[in-house]
Amino acid sequence: MRKADVSESDKSLLRRHYRHERRERFTQESWIHILDASEFASVTRVASYLSYGDEPATADINAELIRRGIHLLLPRLLPDNDLEWVEWNGDENSLAANGNVLEPHGFAFTDTDAIDLVIVPALHIDRSGNRLGQGGGSYDRALSRLSAWKLALVHHGEITSEPLPVEAHDQKVNAAATPDLIVRFAGI
Repeated sequence: MRKADVSESDKSLLRRHYRHERRERFTQESWIHILDASEFASVTRVASYLSYGDEPATADINAELIRRGIHLLLPRLLPDNDLEWVEWNGDENSLAANGNVLEPHGFAFTDTDAIDLVIVPALHIDRSGNRLGQGGGSYDRALSRLSAWKLALVHHGEITSEPLPVEAHDQKVNAAATPDLIVRFAGI
């Protein structure tokens, strides 16, 4: 599917379908195995997120990154729906609720070239590395400014061989992880 052939309504229908599937099949699992991947071997700064609801869990990953002395950055939503990154030391008292999401207080981290790896949420990933997110475009804008290796977390059955609809602003990821494996996408 070419980028010009899809509309946001196509993606909205898929999001609704995939959210329903996720709610029906959701089980609490861990993605901690991703930290054994070679891409994590020499990282010093990782951007991640604080999961909520039925998103792939990140609490154990984030805690282990901090324990290893890796600088952990979390996203903070801006008024224009863009994201900025804020370093977080694991102190839950330094978080504030923004809707369903907890976000860090503090100064924005502006040296995005210093981010080695970014972990992002996704509803579905196709075999070309196209990520279907929640629909706000926040992560796509943020990912477009990062040269870091991009890893999306998804549940079992959320990596598809069918192409996902994409638009010009959509950003691909380098890999996707389920609770059991990491799939790396060639050429990304």
